[in-house]
Amino acid sequence: MPKIKIKFVGMTLVEVMISIVIMLIAIAGFSLLFIKSWHMNSYAVEMGQSSFAVSQGVNTMVGYLRKVRQGDDGSYPIISASDNDLVVYSDYNRDGITERLHFYLQGNQIKLGITSPTNGMPKSYPAGDQITQILASSIVNTASEHLFSYYDTNYPADTVNNPVATPVGVSSVRLIKIFLKINIDPNKAPDNIQTESFVELRNLNDYDRIK
Repeated sequence: MPKIKIKFVGMTLVEVMISIVIMLIAIAGFSLLFIKSWHMNSYAVEMGQSSFAVSQGVNTMVGYLRKVRQGDDGSYPIISASDNDLVVYSDYNRDGITERLHFYLQGNQIKLGITSPTNGMPKSYPAGDQITQILASSIVNTASEHLFSYYDTNYPADTVNNPVATPVGVSSVRLIKIFLKINIDPNKAPDNIQTESFVELRNLNDYDRIK
């Protein structure tokens, strides 16, 4: 009976090396794809966080400023107005009582100081802020990028004298621009997210009619 010879076919060293190189290239390609996808997702998340933060901060201020009104002690609706500091009277919690609201930029945060009037008569407001809360963080406005700009009744016809130079004579203010720039992590993309919004001080129109 003839013997059957079995021939074993193996891979040469060169073929093994080529297979290893191909596998390493595939792994490297997958790793790069994964890293790129992770960075894109991180970018989208941070962009969303920054956009939400800047929108929420501006909308909060707009809501209070739009409804500024005379203080419960009879004071004019605006107390003081400068580039990064604004003090007004408004009903903070919609309870019919007019609080003194102090908006200001401190470091990289926009803060709101809240002061309620006294209970007795005549009404008065204690000095200083009774309660302070943070409206927005990670603010990156430069020194020349003011948080607030002010416009009088002649705007937009008069762009030479508007915005009004600060510190402002509060009786002339009828419109306020809020400019906000946020960057949650300045060390990586995305770049600064910025927005601006104009607020018409509705109740101050009554003072125009009195004049």
